[in-house]
Amino acid sequence: MDQRDPALARVIDQVDHARSHRVPVDIRGGGTKAFYGGPPKGEPLDVTGLTGISSYEPTELVVTVRAGTRLSELEAALEEHGQCLPFEPPRFSPGGSVGGMVAAGLSGPARANVGTVRDHVLGVTLLNGRGEVLTFGGQVAKNVAGYDVSRLIVGSLGILGVICEVSLKVMPTCRAAATLCFDWNEHQALEQLNIWASRPLPVTASAWHDGRLHVRLAGAVAAVTAACGKLGGAAVAPDAATTWWLSLRDQTCDFFSLSEGDLARGECLWRLSVPATAAPVELPGRQFIEWHGAERWWRTTAGPGEVRAAAVLAGGHATLIRGADKSSGVFAPLSDVLMRIHKGLKQAFDPTCVFNPGRLYAEL
Repeated sequence: MDQRDPALARVIDQVDHARSHRVPVDIRGGGTKAFYGGPPKGEPLDVTGLTGISSYEPTELVVTVRAGTRLSELEAALEEHGQCLPFEPPRFSPGGSVGGMVAAGLSGPARANVGTVRDHVLGVTLLNGRGEVLTFGGQVAKNVAGYDVSRLIVGSLGILGVICEVSLKVMPTCRAAATLCFDWNEHQALEQLNIWASRPLPVTASAWHDGRLHVRLAGAVAAVTAACGKLGGAAVAPDAATTWWLSLRDQTCDFFSLSEGDLARGECLWRLSVPATAAPVELPGRQFIEWHGAERWWRTTAGPGEVRAAAVLAGGHATLIRGADKSSGVFAPLSDVLMRIHKGLKQAFDPTCVFNPGRLYAEL
């Protein structure tokens, strides 16, 4: 990116001011993920001026886009060429930006089959805490030598710097899709999902809740048709299926909507990341299972210690997604060794600690 660009120059000026006065800044795009991570602190640093698709090569399946660009704009441009972001980033509400998508590192229903945001980031241009514009990676799949800084930035919640531009690997949209529904309890659903995982089936997403398992098949027409015949179940009408999966992707369905009253009663939304083969997790409350069993969402009043212990017992870890009290931390506690590494990275990229303090961990 050209540092003479007026929008980028304004961001650099504000970062220089923050560094010289040691004033923390809160990096903001669309503001749709402010609930995620620790509470935002510092003066707003608006990056929505960094907009536009810098380059797009549909035949190469690569797009380079500035961080303030709306996610909806990027997806519309890809759709014109029959392509998509295969990891289905959650949008939560209109206005989300590409930079926020990368900084949060969240993936949707297809994550278990196609990988994460991190797996599709080829390169990143970053403004660090010294006011330097640095470019990592590139625009091709095999470009990594040494540390893969581009993917390190994914999920860092802006604590290392301001994402200015990102290059992404995109994929063609599947030619056919179908959704099947099964009335099974949790044990039956998990057992069957594990059986299907060992077979060559075009299962791209699954979700279980309240005794009902939804399974999405996508790919070539012949493969989807054959799989539907093998799996059975009740077919969901295409329009209804599309609406349902979108509500799950963007967390607009009732399960994910916590009211002020729910929060006041101590109810929280937790995401447990566990092996897909893990046994059912025992917690009070309501559960929603995705990613063929590897993601267990819980709405519960159980305390952080109880939830994290249940996740560890299942072989994974827990993240607090929504809750009124985040004083115990949002993400799984790190060992002393890992925290030292995180602090070293923070010092290298943001030596005066001005970027998004406390969003990832209180110590950062």
